[in-house]
Amino acid sequence: MIHPNELKAEEIRSYTHEMLKKHMGLNVQGYRCDTDMIIDVLLKASAENGSLEAASADLEGVADSNTMREYLNEALDVEKLREQEEEMNAALAESIPAVMQRTKVEVAIDFHDEPFYGQQAELRKVTCNGQAKKGTPHFVRIATAYVIWKQVRLTLAVRYVLPEEETLAILKFLLQRLSALGIVSRVLYLDKEFTAGPVVRYLQAQHQPAILACSIRGKDGGTRALCQGRGSYTTAYTFTDGTQVTLALKAQLVADKTGHLRRKWLAFIFIALDWSVDKIHEPYRRRFGIECSYRSLRRVRATTTSRNPALRFFLLSIGLILINVWVFLRWNSRAGLLPVRAG
Repeated sequence: MIHPNELKAEEIRSYTHEMLKKHMGLNVQGYRCDTDMIIDVLLKASAENGSLEAASADLEGVADSNTMREYLNEALDVEKLREQEEEMNAALAESIPAVMQRTKVEVAIDFHDEPFYGQQAELRKVTCNGQAKKGTPHFVRIATAYVIWKQVRLTLAVRYVLPEEETLAILKFLLQRLSALGIVSRVLYLDKEFTAGPVVRYLQAQHQPAILACSIRGKDGGTRALCQGRGSYTTAYTFTDGTQVTLALKAQLVADKTGHLRRKWLAFIFIALDWSVDKIHEPYRRRFGIECSYRSLRRVRATTTSRNPALRFFLLSIGLILINVWVFLRWNSRAGLLPVRAG
């Protein structure tokens, strides 16, 4: 027996189609190709983690992939990355459940890199460098803000990262985007890439409760010198740039390859929180939900060999939107608010 509120594939496709059509700055009115056709092919390619070529070959009565790619490359210009970013942020915000609490929620912020193989100098100007991965040190980099509320996990802000952008500017953009949606963070979870003096001082000045992972560095000095003793503890610490913080040092026993237990240390900076080390460590583990969102993104992202960074960002954004739509519709289904009709 089919439950009256059970999600159906066509409802999900129709809802996502209308959302993308509403927010995408794509207006195609060709002889054999239009906006609706391109959206349908993109959704099929994303859902199957396949290419535009494979999706168009499977569907009858659609234009060939080269024609659609020409339209996409024409519409998705690197000079319009910020406009595209604004459109995708608006689409992400569509998936906020009406009953979701917007104050005192937990927020995780992180970076995600997509390998980029283009050689053109003008394209390298909009891609970031990093440790080589999958045969390249160049990446299309995005930063996302991920909201944690009950069983709802949503990506509600995305930023295309340019190589010259400061980490603090990226953080401010994401927080301002959440603020525009009325979302106030109870606790902010940040990965070690955000552990920099300007970011820490900004959060301290804003009295923003936050937990930041801190790298353990140095041979005899630095934060490694604090990894002493047998138990966890908190301590004051001053970085080389003069930034003063409170560190939580978490000691835990972890089995090595031989099965012997070794003491492993984790370090966290905590701001505007009066918590014990264990109370800091356990909630911070929820930050790894954002890592799950990136793993899910790899499964619902259309693949491409295109060297257009704007197109790659576009496909990544569609993947994030698909994940949000699934979470949103599943929540509505459980709340008895389905069926959701297109438009």
